[in-house]
Amino acid sequence: MSEHENILELSEKSRLSADITLLMLKGAGYAAAFCLAVWLIIAVIALIGKALPDESRQNPDPINRSSMIIEMPSDQFT
Repeated sequence: MSEHENILELSEKSRLSADITLLMLKGAGYAAAFCLAVWLIIAVIALIGKALPDESRQNPDPINRSSMIIEMPSDQFT
């Protein structure tokens, strides 16, 4: 068997272009699969949120960091 089987009898430049195109399409397929997986995870989380009863949406946040008041001594700035 020869080291370079050229079934389609392409030139070296055409074969290189075909290999590069195939690799780019493979990478695009991986990227599309990743994006679809992330979209699916977000959609599942949104569906779980819509399935919750309305009362759970009106409850206050259990960890309300925005209402924390930090008091600093006034002599620290003088």
